[in-house]
Amino acid sequence: MDSRKLALLCREFADNKKAEDIVILDVRKLSSVTDYFVLASGTSDPHLRAIIDEITDELRDAHHLRPKAVDGTLQAAWVVLDYFDVIVHVMRHDLRKRYDLETLWGDAPRVKARKHTAAHA
Repeated sequence: MDSRKLALLCREFADNKKAEDIVILDVRKLSSVTDYFVLASGTSDPHLRAIIDEITDELRDAHHLRPKAVDGTLQAAWVVLDYFDVIVHVMRHDLRKRYDLETLWGDAPRVKARKHTAAHA
């Protein structure tokens, strides 16, 4: 699976569990480590767990993908799922604001969400 499709799937799965402020940063021209960062916020430890489980379970079950590494803990309120070409950051709002990865990677273009269009009658 190409890295863009994987990033979009991660966003979709995070959204399934009502993750907030989901952003995909295209860092292909800025980093030799990965192609995309997916950033998502949760409101509590159970919410973070639900988001993380949805992403890992869906990618494992439907696409046979497992993260190469998982770093962080729910107690730390920041978990990183490393799918090599896509790195997913799931964190509580206060940590996301403090570390401000969007500004740190401010030169990275954001991958826009597709607009849902109503069917014409």
